Amino acid sequence: MFAGRKLVIATKHQKEFVIAPALEEGIGVKCFVPEDFDTDQFGTFCGEVERKMSPLETARLKCSAAMAATGCDLSVSSEGSFGPHPSLVFIPADDELLVLIDKKNNLEISVRELTTETNFNGRQITSKEELSDFALSAKFPSHGLIMTFTNNGIRETIKGILDWELLLGAFDTHIHSVESINVETDMRAFCNPTRMGTIRKAVLKLIEKIKSVCPVCNTPGFGVTEVREGLPCSLCHCPTRSTLSHLYCCERCKYEHVMHFPYGKMNEDPMYCDYCNP
Repeated sequence: MFAGRKLVIATKHQKEFVIAPALEEGIGVKCFVPEDFDTDQFGTFCGEVERKMSPLETARLKCSAAMAATGCDLSVSSEGSFGPHPSLVFIPADDELLVLIDKKNNLEISVRELTTETNFNGRQITSKEELSDFALSAKFPSHGLIMTFTNNGIRETIKGILDWELLLGAFDTHIHSVESINVETDMRAFCNPTRMGTIRKAVLKLIEKIKSVCPVCNTPGFGVTEVREGLPCSLCHCPTRSTLSHLYCCERCKYEHVMHFPYGKMNEDPMYCDYCNP
């Protein structure tokens, strides 16, 4: 279905360096990036442009815009979200969504990679010592930083800071003339190797899902659409929050298959049971 076809990668921030090699080898497509394609119109991490839609809807918009701009009928895009982990609320997380849209075959395949492997952070600083400590903790200078200066309600932002001279120079220039200085990690892919690695993991997951075909209609993308809790406790046999089964569903013919005990566990340790260990 995909071998030999052109695929446009909807990106502005050099994600093609991890997406293209994997997809070209994995499914045989020929990747390219549209010229002067502005994904910032759909939202920026700094907030200059608010992301008004969900990550999935935003990724779809990127694909549609890239296909419209190039006339290509096959596209892939990613959309990252950063914040507290949904379960480990005090730990920051990178939630990467990757979407492939095949307009020719009316097909959409998406995957998600959620990880705590991220340097996402930010703080207000008042001294060079605080700035240096934060920079080192954020893996600077291999990972970029953003500085924001606020004075009388007016904000000035410097993005893509990747060397100490520029970082410390910006601080010295503004420290005595602004009300506050904030520094944060630059989460744009080309400034953040850790995030780029997460995107690569998502691409490999996408390839695996593409190669999984529906046993009824042979359509690619036959993957897990729902994770169902309820693995029984080994002591009291009550359902726990651990995974009992995975639901697989075909996007095209809607065939469903339930796989019980997907991780090979028939029951859960009582320490994870809300009844035995409330």
